[in-house]
Amino acid sequence: MSAEGTYDINFCFSVPEALESERVKLTPFIPSKHAETFFSAAKLHPEIFTYLPFGPYEAVDDFVDTLIEGRIRKNPGEILFAIFDKTRRTSDTNEVENNSALAGLVGLLNSSPTNLAIEIGFIMILPSFQRTHVTSNAVGLLLHYALDLPVDGGLGLRRAVWQANVFNEASVRSAERMGFKLEAVLRWDRVLPIDKDDARNKKGERNGDPRAGCVGRDTAMLSICWDDWESGGKEHVDSIMDRLE
Repeated sequence: MSAEGTYDINFCFSVPEALESERVKLTPFIPSKHAETFFSAAKLHPEIFTYLPFGPYEAVDDFVDTLIEGRIRKNPGEILFAIFDKTRRTSDTNEVENNSALAGLVGLLNSSPTNLAIEIGFIMILPSFQRTHVTSNAVGLLLHYALDLPVDGGLGLRRAVWQANVFNEASVRSAERMGFKLEAVLRWDRVLPIDKDDARNKKGERNGDPRAGCVGRDTAMLSICWDDWESGGKEHVDSIMDRLE
């Protein structure tokens, strides 16, 4: 791991120092700054990992070594952001970004400079910040970053994707609320780790399955494309971000 301030994000697109709305700020996740604070809160709420294909983690080193260093930083198509709620002040120096409370994590994956596409994912919002403005503002900031033209400070991509376990109805509703359109349900899309029974597609396996005991996931695929964005999608997202919730 690089020293604080020189951490190699290793992302295929230009990385902003911060993405910010009136109520939320996103900064690139740096383990030495953010890992301990997030893990200390997340370990009390393992349910936030139920529908994710990873976690929960037993120790902060496991979280960093497995997810951050073992997956995200190795892949130039992935990046993680820390989410700070600017409306909640804290005096905890381990939890602050200009005195704002750490609310969770969000990221980007399956990024393709060739195809001008990206996926919003790695959404891990701490329970006390759920059903507030945090998720909508974090996702809205990433949509602006992805779909706004470079002249407006964005990447100018053509497609932003959201994928969710079909049983994670809250995630699908969140996506649709932000203007994502359901494109398909991908049947048997993922083989999940052996301890993810609560997130399975509820279908049995064949005798002789080479990964017996690892349940399957059906995935809802949703998207916002540049033409959606330019024909009212941007204004819709901004209206959601501006709502007092």
